[in-house]
Amino acid sequence: MEKLFGTDGIRAVAGQSPLDYSSVYALGKALIALLKEGGFKPRVIIGRDTRESGEWLEQALFQGVNEGQGEAVSVGIIPTSAVSFLAKKYSFSAGIVISASHNSYQDNGIKIFSSQGIKISDAWESKLEKAIIEAPSNVKRENTRITPQSSLGQDYVDFLKSRFSHVNLKRKIKVVLDCSNGASSLFASQVFLGLGSEVIAMGNTPDGKNINANCGSLYPQNLARKVVESKADIGVAYDGDADRAIWVDEKGRILNGDHTLFVLSRFMKEKGRLKSDYVIATAMSNMGLEKALEKLDLKLLRTQVGDKYVLEEMMKLKANLGGEQSGHTIFLDDCPTGDGI
Repeated sequence: MEKLFGTDGIRAVAGQSPLDYSSVYALGKALIALLKEGGFKPRVIIGRDTRESGEWLEQALFQGVNEGQGEAVSVGIIPTSAVSFLAKKYSFSAGIVISASHNSYQDNGIKIFSSQGIKISDAWESKLEKAIIEAPSNVKRENTRITPQSSLGQDYVDFLKSRFSHVNLKRKIKVVLDCSNGASSLFASQVFLGLGSEVIAMGNTPDGKNINANCGSLYPQNLARKVVESKADIGVAYDGDADRAIWVDEKGRILNGDHTLFVLSRFMKEKGRLKSDYVIATAMSNMGLEKALEKLDLKLLRTQVGDKYVLEEMMKLKANLGGEQSGHTIFLDDCPTGDGI
């Protein structure tokens, strides 16, 4: 059987199989059937990034969910990690994200989270793939009513700010945010402003087609220039769905996910917040990170590429910090998926 799910869900050109209307409808309907089969309430939450195709893909999902006698609510444009967070907080049986991450606007994708905010298992992915492949290709579009719950996004912002409520900055920090014209455009500035930072935002005017276009985590050199020009303290570049971040220091030096993992490992160990001697990364992480962690008496364990595999090892070893060189970072105490913000 054809494999449709990759390391981070389904991705394809929007409008082409398996991201044509009929296939996405079939996925929504099949997911509801799976939830019922597993004894879960047929209730899902759906979020998306800023791509123009996101709206009709969401409509297809709603129609499929409705046909399967399920219930869906839409939180609109929102970061991936927020859907994971809200699915668990409000007891949805699944969370669906419509996004192709760092890809250009012509592409889109779908990733699915469980009621615990964790990406679904390979077994569930296989069952959904079977339903998509066997689905009819001539589904008639219906104007299924979408139930909006965009106000839930504020809960995510409030949660992020609460995690730093104890921080007392000695001075106001100037931060440059490159939001990639993606999902973070509506959220990242809120969080940093709420923490008392001075914020300079760029890449925060999405129009449906400019997501990741010469901006965001794939173009950190733009952020580096802006940080130096504005004499900022730090810069952060997100991808389209804000589940990863690339950092820039005050000198314009670009820091990837390996740098981030080392800095966080050292900080969390000093504060007694690491719950394991293991830090989890992927095969892409280099020996420099491994040697640096050894000096902290920490061990680097590598998995195959994909933050879902990083999470699996974190849970096995009871580690609470992991990530990827690409900029995904998982703080398991707070959220079981990568969160750039």
